[in-house]
Amino acid sequence: MRPWQEEAMRDPEATRFIPRTAGVPLAAPSRWPTADPDVLRPYDALATQVMPRIKDAPLARPAEAPERPKDEGPSVAKASGRMAIASLISRITGFLWKVLLVAAIGNGIATDSFNVANTMPNIIFELLLGGVLTSVVVPLLVRSQDDPDHGQAYAQRLLTTGITVLFIGTVIAVIAAPAFTSLYIDSSGNASAGLTTAFAYLLLPEIFFYGVFALVSAMLNAKHVFGPTAWAPVINNLVVIFTILVVWLMPGSIDTGNPSITDPKVLTLGLGVTGGIAAQALMLIPPLLRSGFRPRWRWGLDSRMKEFGGLALWVVGYVAVSQVGLTITTRVLTKGTSGGVTAYNYAWLLFQLPYGVLGVSLLTAIMPRMSRAAADGDTKKLVSDLSYASRISTVTLVPISAVMTIVGSSMGVALFALGKGSLEGAERMGQALAITAFALLPYALVMLQMRVFYAMKDARTPTLIMIVMTVVKVPLLFLCPVLLNPENIVLGVMMVNALTYVIGAMLGQIWLWVTLGNLRSKRVIGVILFTVVSSVLGVAAAWVVGLIVPSSIGPVPHAWIKLILQGIVGIVVSFGVLMALKVEELKPVTSRFTRLIKRG
Repeated sequence: MRPWQEEAMRDPEATRFIPRTAGVPLAAPSRWPTADPDVLRPYDALATQVMPRIKDAPLARPAEAPERPKDEGPSVAKASGRMAIASLISRITGFLWKVLLVAAIGNGIATDSFNVANTMPNIIFELLLGGVLTSVVVPLLVRSQDDPDHGQAYAQRLLTTGITVLFIGTVIAVIAAPAFTSLYIDSSGNASAGLTTAFAYLLLPEIFFYGVFALVSAMLNAKHVFGPTAWAPVINNLVVIFTILVVWLMPGSIDTGNPSITDPKVLTLGLGVTGGIAAQALMLIPPLLRSGFRPRWRWGLDSRMKEFGGLALWVVGYVAVSQVGLTITTRVLTKGTSGGVTAYNYAWLLFQLPYGVLGVSLLTAIMPRMSRAAADGDTKKLVSDLSYASRISTVTLVPISAVMTIVGSSMGVALFALGKGSLEGAERMGQALAITAFALLPYALVMLQMRVFYAMKDARTPTLIMIVMTVVKVPLLFLCPVLLNPENIVLGVMMVNALTYVIGAMLGQIWLWVTLGNLRSKRVIGVILFTVVSSVLGVAAAWVVGLIVPSSIGPVPHAWIKLILQGIVGIVVSFGVLMALKVEELKPVTSRFTRLIKRG
């Protein structure tokens, strides 16, 4: 008899070994089965079940829990949950300043000019370093942590190269502002090239601060530090909200006939929005220093920097191809009635809101894990993370996209018919949202698939997929002004954009299947079918509720009441059916809400 068996005989409550149930798979290296093979959680993260002692069963000394790998970082559920809260506040405040902008300066030529100019820094930044920083740098930084200096020198080289490229690119972009305006605006439409250029001079310096933010964010994410990068955009939004309120209180209106950079409202709005991006970037410097990083100018290239360059060329190609589609989109929109660019941008913003809150936080948290799995050659774990993220995205986003389809028109009127915003323009925004909401899940899956390719250091495949998407998209965009009247061009553009992501998601899935083999697609498809059924029931219930709202109370109150009632009923019924069907993938969401309620 072993010593611990003798001790257990004196203690009738001693833990006894329970033989493994036949057919239950084992999770290596632990002998305990996990609840979900795609989560791959160690046993100590699962709930322990208390069972009565089994008489005469052999005893086992409790084994020490295996040490968790140091680079595993926080669990995806915890990290993505914390970021979801920050992202929710960020998205709400970001959306608020766009609503206030329409109320302050209207949804016509002035807002179109600002939106086109404010898009330029994002596009140029993405072409310079944006896609590279957010997609390629994290995997390489994770690998560099195996160095004796834990990747310090490698990160310093990246920082030196990135800041240099950003500064030079920003200076050139500001000088070339008029050329960029002519590229994005069709002179035959109603847009104002002069006002767009005036805004561009003030907004293009954002390129540098976007780059600093993205670069430092990648460095923090590689160290599993997610909080500051999630909260920094909130600071940006608060600065912009304050700026817009100041513009709203200023007398007069923006002169669209004789635009000038010295126009008080133009100057205030441009400098304030750029200042918000600067504040967002500078907020990350203290957390980076606290993480142990020490900034230092370090020039020169090592072998991994050359690897970075090879990957970066493909990512830049991806961004360049995608921006071709965006440039043609903007030109087509400016062929329509004034306000088309604003309607498109704001409908797209509403479309991305659920993904921004749920999808981005999940991807940001899971990217280091996928990078490590790819670096270790652990295809099984990489596929598991992909399948898990796909199913979580499905159960959270499909019901929301279904409800957005039925409440889209009401949402547009409720949010954008305030102040100087016109009812007609607000209705067009809502219709644009409703017509594209079905593509929310395909969009999220495309973003997830791209991260998987980048985790495998494959930057070529995303570029090739984007080329196919753009080849399909461009001819359809050019057909919109031919087949549709000017008022409906924006609706056609939104539909084309949505169909493009459906094609991209299908291509990405096929490509990953060829690369990785079994993707557990049957399980994902099963979850999609259950979720679609529940979403259809939710939409039906929301439609019935909408019939009881009287239209005699006025367009804006009518829109608000329908939005609230249909939104609540649609979401509750959809997720209620999923809970009744006991869809396992919904448990992380429901358990998090339950914990939040208990804490409150």
